[in-house]
Amino acid sequence: MPSVTERERRGLPRRWWLAALLAMAPVMSSLSALFLTLLTLLTLLTPLPAQAAGGEDITLLFAGDVMLAEAPGAAVRRGVDPFHDFRELFAQADVRIVNLECVVSQKGRAERKPYTFRAHPRVIPLLKKHVSAVSLANNHSGDFGRRAFVDMLALLERHQLPYFGGGRNIREAHRPYVTQVKGKTIAILGYDGFLPRSFEALEQQPGVAWMDADLVAHQVRHAKEVLKADLVIVYPHWGWEYERLASDAQRVMARLMIDSGADAVVGGHPHVTQDIEVYKGKPIFYSLGNFIFNGFTDEASTTGWVLQLIARADGSFDWVVHEAHMDQEGIPRRKR
Repeated sequence: MPSVTERERRGLPRRWWLAALLAMAPVMSSLSALFLTLLTLLTLLTPLPAQAAGGEDITLLFAGDVMLAEAPGAAVRRGVDPFHDFRELFAQADVRIVNLECVVSQKGRAERKPYTFRAHPRVIPLLKKHVSAVSLANNHSGDFGRRAFVDMLALLERHQLPYFGGGRNIREAHRPYVTQVKGKTIAILGYDGFLPRSFEALEQQPGVAWMDADLVAHQVRHAKEVLKADLVIVYPHWGWEYERLASDAQRVMARLMIDSGADAVVGGHPHVTQDIEVYKGKPIFYSLGNFIFNGFTDEASTTGWVLQLIARADGSFDWVVHEAHMDQEGIPRRKR
């Protein structure tokens, strides 16, 4: 029979070999020895309760609006990496998400609106280097019409850069970005809630995912209950520009998202940062502001947030907010 030390090296529980020794004790009667031997065999054959698997923290990184036309696009053409000051922060995260606030294409014609942004396809490898996926759910994805938009989808697919919040029809547009990290399923949904509603994806029409309350609630529940996502995060494009506090409409929608099953809400669009709220233990970041964007001069619009959202193994969240200060070219700089 194996010695005690051998059993200990094998990691067997102490009670097993102790029972075995008692069963073999010479002072015991044969009946007692037989009883204890049987008891020992039963102990060895009975499985121990399984220990809970130790989970791991997951770090998700979200940045605000990324516009790679105009001055930032010119910088990229010269070989500048606009993500440079934050590259290590991005690299450390398990999942990295930004809002792509421009169409990427060389096709289409500018729509009749005050500002239109179209970036050269050369920016896609740069994005792929730093981010896991991009949201297309914003009010500039349609700046050069549906032809340019569909061309962007093809370019992103060709470079294998995942996108969400937009698609060739309503089903594609409302499909979440789903990824597996450390044994957990994460689903991220993107919605545009900034009027006009003119570039909404429809049954046979490409466009962005519109932030309709009933559809949002349904898609969040679908991600939780059907896709079995462990974490569901909503990334909306909403609110009034330059308002430092979220509107009542934003608050109502954010709470609907949480009530429907979302674990966190991370917003953007107002070009400034907005307040942070915790609702039912779930964090809501109403706006991260700008990240890469030229054309602004005031401090509020040239200061954005890069959010490190840490999902703990026990289901709770921690977070760290890093300030990004955009220079005259709209490139974010990090204070050391």
